[in-house]
Amino acid sequence: MVQIGRINKLAVNKIRDYGAHLDGGESGDIILPKRYVPPNCSPGDEIEVFVYVNREGRMRASIQRPYATVGQFAKLRVVANTASGSFLDWGLQKDLLVPKKEQHGKMEEGKSYVVFVFLDEKTRRITASAKLDKFLSPQPPDYDEGKEVDLIIYDKTDLGYKAVVNNSHGGMVYKNEVFQKLHIGQELKGYIKKIRTDNKIDLSLQPSGYQKVDAVSRAILNTLKKHGGRIAVTDNSKPAEIYALFGVSKKTFKKAIGALYKKRLITIDTNGIRLVKT
Repeated sequence: MVQIGRINKLAVNKIRDYGAHLDGGESGDIILPKRYVPPNCSPGDEIEVFVYVNREGRMRASIQRPYATVGQFAKLRVVANTASGSFLDWGLQKDLLVPKKEQHGKMEEGKSYVVFVFLDEKTRRITASAKLDKFLSPQPPDYDEGKEVDLIIYDKTDLGYKAVVNNSHGGMVYKNEVFQKLHIGQELKGYIKKIRTDNKIDLSLQPSGYQKVDAVSRAILNTLKKHGGRIAVTDNSKPAEIYALFGVSKKTFKKAIGALYKKRLITIDTNGIRLVKT
């Protein structure tokens, strides 16, 4: 079955002067315009195409790939505002519409926003919405604590940053656990910190517990060696300073230097940490 707004692999039925007829099954033939037909294309060949509905309500195909397909979240730039809504550049010749009713407030031309791409069931038109929460999965999240996940940062609140988790659920990275610059639309790796009783997800930008301590310990030892055996950083240093050196939270750093101290590999004083000479 052909999926509108997604990438489909379709067989070529016949070639005409204006393009290729692709086998759309129950949907009938779908035209791939001549400019998109690959050289030496013949009936029976299979082509991966993006399928959409044109202004006349007919299915058409393109070999161009949009920045996001139906069912995906993405950061896209506004290229024009009209009475019906805002149009986004999504990598195709025809821009993607965000109707006014799907905006939190008026979108500004030239700015980028995180949106969800969906298929309007009434018009069969591919549409976008900035009201992301209603498109996040209502199913209870099934993630193990500590699991690495893909994140898209989509909002900043007084608590921290909201993120889309694995293109499905919503989660929160609390601001007191953020030690790097984040921006709306940023894609990065994160970790499941906790699934709360209300099914909301708490996220971390680094592995929890002692999972990363060994790697951090090695990084600390290597940094000490590069700095002549001493660094003016302690467990009282500012979180941002620690993150700039080692890319981890202050909590993880303290666990790492504690482990190194117990192994008698470093000494700790009020001026910093020092490599024990062996």
